[in-house]
Amino acid sequence: MHTLFISDLHLTPHRPDITGCFFQFMRNEAVNADALYVLGDLFDFWIGDDDPTDFANQIRQEFKRLTQHGVPCYFIHGNRDFLVGRRFARQTGVTLLDEEATIDLYGTKAVILHGDTLCTHDVRYLAFREKVHQPWLQWLFNRLPYWVKKRIVAKIQTDIRSDKSQKAMEIMDVTPDEVIRVMERHQVNLMIHGHTHRPAIHQLSDDPQKTRIVLGDWYTQGSVLVYSDSGYSLGNRLFTQQSSL
Repeated sequence: MHTLFISDLHLTPHRPDITGCFFQFMRNEAVNADALYVLGDLFDFWIGDDDPTDFANQIRQEFKRLTQHGVPCYFIHGNRDFLVGRRFARQTGVTLLDEEATIDLYGTKAVILHGDTLCTHDVRYLAFREKVHQPWLQWLFNRLPYWVKKRIVAKIQTDIRSDKSQKAMEIMDVTPDEVIRVMERHQVNLMIHGHTHRPAIHQLSDDPQKTRIVLGDWYTQGSVLVYSDSGYSLGNRLFTQQSSL
């Protein structure tokens, strides 16, 4: 019995090695799990559920194959795929969760989230996040033609890369006080998140009973948390030849 957690894959047609590793993980490992949790940034950028490309259809099919096999799959939005919506969920069988969710892991209560909201010193990003999460703006964006949305997203991606290159790493890391606040709000001793691309297992200095597990990105290898009733491990999956559908 075990549950799997992944985040920050940043899937894109331009990185078939990452996509191939994801396919292998889904078919050889996730299929045997009690559940799979995707904690955001599955895609490098998800333009919308109306994405008609072969790449998007392949990813949808991969999740559909897993959920039809009987493995529950849960998804929390990240800063790159906050436009994943109900249509994607219907097509894949994936369950969309709130930005912070409390779950039971074999008797241990945990809070899971993408992790971007923990970075409270990154004021510029949080202002951008608040803007793009406004329901009326997302409603309007989702009704634009797909080709128009692609052009808008391309501009946003350029701006994000430029902004990120000018920030200190400390600004883009979590704020310890915010971590404690979130854990206390949910009354848990375990937090699991991604976003920072700094995989590690932390015991909080203020309370050693509290543990924060940070998932890694998939830029050079696949980062996976395996959590079972007997313990947990945070490890990597090496890239190999791309799987075919």
